[in-house]
Amino acid sequence: MIRPEFFIEALREKGIDCFAGVPDSLLKNICAYITDHFDAAHNIIAANEGAAVGLAAGHYLATGQPACVYMQNSGEGNIINPLASLTDQEVYNIPVLLLIGWRGRPGVHDEPQHVKQGKVTTGLLNVMGVNYEVLSKEEDKAAKQIDKAAKTLANKEVFALVIEKDTFEDYKLQNVEVNDLTMSREEAIQTVAAALGEKDCIVSTTGMISRELFEYRAAMNQGHERDFLTVGSMGHASQIALGIAMAKTDRKVWCFDGDGAAIMHMGSMAIVANKAPKNYVHVVFNNGAHDSVGGQPTVGLKIDLPAVAKAVGYPNAFSVETKEDLLDCLKAIRMVEGPTLLEVKVKKGNRKDLGRPTTTPIQNKKALMAFLQK
Repeated sequence: MIRPEFFIEALREKGIDCFAGVPDSLLKNICAYITDHFDAAHNIIAANEGAAVGLAAGHYLATGQPACVYMQNSGEGNIINPLASLTDQEVYNIPVLLLIGWRGRPGVHDEPQHVKQGKVTTGLLNVMGVNYEVLSKEEDKAAKQIDKAAKTLANKEVFALVIEKDTFEDYKLQNVEVNDLTMSREEAIQTVAAALGEKDCIVSTTGMISRELFEYRAAMNQGHERDFLTVGSMGHASQIALGIAMAKTDRKVWCFDGDGAAIMHMGSMAIVANKAPKNYVHVVFNNGAHDSVGGQPTVGLKIDLPAVAKAVGYPNAFSVETKEDLLDCLKAIRMVEGPTLLEVKVKKGNRKDLGRPTTTPIQNKKALMAFLQK
């Protein structure tokens, strides 16, 4: 395996000392090393991967030096537009180094949401005309690949290093941001889920939130038919919930969102507000971190999400951080018409023995659709 220090120093030698992106579990050791060794001006955890390419382009325009954008391969969809209409040689001809975690690589077992993306990871790069290498796990060979990348960047082209599982040695984040919140996300999810009506349904976002909701239902011997577990498509749960709420006006629809997901496509909140579904409740469990991919920070706890919601047109917006206040707020939400935003501030982390859904996405979809027809 490759030492994170070796890899990052090799990039520095090539003039790459600015990073932007969205953390990925396959890149968590590299992301942690970058966080500990670069200041906030040289490591920007972006709202989404396309925005990170924009940041890299801005850095190049200001300095003449290429920047590095890191992401999970699920983020390729977000970068296609800026790659085609901003950095491409036929447009502005701006070099960017991409680090792409290869989830779902063919032949390697992974979660269902990564299978298709794994199959098309390199194909998308080919279609976009992006030269790439699958990074070797041997440092001498990796050094030669970095040399190749640097030569491509010098020609003002984009180059991608595709990263397999277990490529980098372990590195633990030293500069950990700790909040003083006391309620766990799992406790908050259980509290909200327990307050729902019999006809209510939930659309939960990708990552730990869907996993914790699934385990709550199992622990309570409840079925999973009322929950749509959005295991992929980070940032889009709020719009899935909106689509259901507008079609099923007789049911209250709850979106269980995370701070990173809500920020990734924050413009969707404006659409929710504009459509004004009275039966819509948008719950954001905010711990200020991308918890499922290494705990890298978001700006979630540094911004005023209820103020954002009110500014775009949500008639109701609340923020709580204790179970007592959460219970009181849930009662109040029952008395008002939506759309409503409820920010629940929670501490970082999760149970080490937290499982994953045992139903398939297709089974989940069919069960929810049958429930919505009752």
